[in-house]
Amino acid sequence: MDYFARFAVPNPSPTIYASMAAIALTLIAILVGLTYLKKWGYLWRNWLTTVDHKRIGIMYLISALLMLFRGGVDAIMMRAQTAVPENTLLGAQEYNEIFTTHGVVMIIFMAMAFIMALMNFVVPLQIGARDVAFPRLNALSFWLYFFGAMLFSISFVVGGSPDSSWSSPFPLAGNEFSQSVGTNYYMISLQISGLGTLITGVNFITTILKMRAPGMTLMKMPMFTWSALITNLIIAFAFPVLTIALAMGTMDRLFGTNFFATENGGMDMLWTNLFWVWGHPEVYILILPAFGIYSEIIATFSRRNLYGYKSMVISMVAISALSFLVWVHHFFTMGQGPLVNSIFSITTMAIAVPTGVKIFNWLFTLRKGKIVFTTPMLYTLGFIPIFTVGGVTGVMLGMASADYQYQNTMFLVAHFHLVIIPGVVFAMIAGLFYWWPKMFGFMLNERLGKWSFWFISISVCVTFFPMFISGLDGQARRMYTYSESTGFGIWNMISFIGALGMAVGFVLIVYNIYYSIRYASRDIPSDPWNARSLEWATHSPVPEYNFAIEPEVKSTEAFWDSKKKGFTLFNGEVKKIHMPNNSGMPFIMGSIFFVWGFAFVFGMWIVLILATIGIFACLGYRSFEKDHGRYISVEEVEETEKKLGGTRI
Repeated sequence: MDYFARFAVPNPSPTIYASMAAIALTLIAILVGLTYLKKWGYLWRNWLTTVDHKRIGIMYLISALLMLFRGGVDAIMMRAQTAVPENTLLGAQEYNEIFTTHGVVMIIFMAMAFIMALMNFVVPLQIGARDVAFPRLNALSFWLYFFGAMLFSISFVVGGSPDSSWSSPFPLAGNEFSQSVGTNYYMISLQISGLGTLITGVNFITTILKMRAPGMTLMKMPMFTWSALITNLIIAFAFPVLTIALAMGTMDRLFGTNFFATENGGMDMLWTNLFWVWGHPEVYILILPAFGIYSEIIATFSRRNLYGYKSMVISMVAISALSFLVWVHHFFTMGQGPLVNSIFSITTMAIAVPTGVKIFNWLFTLRKGKIVFTTPMLYTLGFIPIFTVGGVTGVMLGMASADYQYQNTMFLVAHFHLVIIPGVVFAMIAGLFYWWPKMFGFMLNERLGKWSFWFISISVCVTFFPMFISGLDGQARRMYTYSESTGFGIWNMISFIGALGMAVGFVLIVYNIYYSIRYASRDIPSDPWNARSLEWATHSPVPEYNFAIEPEVKSTEAFWDSKKKGFTLFNGEVKKIHMPNNSGMPFIMGSIFFVWGFAFVFGMWIVLILATIGIFACLGYRSFEKDHGRYISVEEVEETEKKLGGTRI
């Protein structure tokens, strides 16, 4: 009985039991399907052991889509609970768990994974590289993220989910107020996945700085690659802060230290400061790659070069620097004093300036362009007005005195979502449609894509605009119910209707993928969008080695100039190509980290020690392993190029 008591969910409900059944049935279906189709060997050889940046990007993409719907279900449940006054669909504890997991899943395990998916697939192609600088480390990054996400996800059915919000503030996250192991899951799973993200940051900084094609100086890089470089520099500085904060929080909960306790010398505001020192740069870790995606799409579908290239780069650098100087605006109402509040109010407003520069540059690019209204372009155009509303309300929140009215209300929820959804989710969907033919060799259906855009963009406004009104009327966020006399009911019902509309839009995206896999033509050119950057200069789908001949870059838009001005992009002849071997070690290490994390969550110290030994054994094995990769012969390259339509020269 002690075994079951330890792992039981502390507040079981029909939702929990349904989730348990769904997880069990899904696992059984996957196992039976793989066995029936005899795909275990294929799965191991081609995916679980791959170090190919393109396949790793696709695995990030699949994981992000799964997490999108996991977090989306939470969102629908929250909107359903608050749609009518005094609703009993969810209890208080269940609501706390759902809004906590919604925030963590969407920010850490969905948005971050989507960004990593596109960076992994696109950046090496845009700089003319064969792979990333450290392919095995790249695979380990993915598996740490994946198993961190899986560890967090099982909390819903084993031991209980965290319930103290996605920022997990102390003392709410302490043992006194969060007595289940849910917050342990939060602390450990974010450390595991965060380690993978930090490794990715170092890997991509090295890749971009050291592996660019001949002639590609920093000021000739595509804008998405610039955004990836700056994003990973932020990651390298911000994520160690989160790692330390989570380690301190773990020690408070499991070993009785008092870093963040409210007694014995602890400081609960220390957690708040450490979290937001990471948390606000995290917003720009999400937003800057989105800006890079929009820049690529606007230039492509305006049929002209991006206006103000240098100012776009400078504005991203400015945003990255200012992102570390605004964290205190998250607690203007917590007693810092007028001087501190004034300083951070100024920095908060200042960060709007370089963001405005980017928006005006996009508008100037569009002004004299010949705009083509494809699905990626529609998401990009929809982003500008909705994101502007979210940004302007952010400036309102940046006024310290006014923040006493806005803080911890639904106004803040509306602002945040009207920044993140158009600023990140729209970009990820636009990037998905834009680079899909390069990933898979066929295009997603444009008609279905446009339907999904209109459902999602209109529904976003219907969902979150009413929250500005209810927030100004005094509705606090995280309230699981309210009385009819408050008058919040009509606004929450409208928000619920909008959330259902968003769900329809995302279901249409899934149906689009299914429909396109079955019916889309595979006979498409390697450059179906008439694009401008280097990834479109190779075949679709991309061969393992990316480019048969290394490209030579002579301008900021080398591929476009090769098409329109006759510049030679590929010189020389086909040579044998060195590539890394696949390895099962990253997957094995990720699996051991999952066991290590699970043992840590429940204080199973013997298992934890064994898992720690296993991790160091893997590191030791890799240190002494002699694996110098392999070569793809000239004959193999030429045969592959012949199958794909001829060497790109």
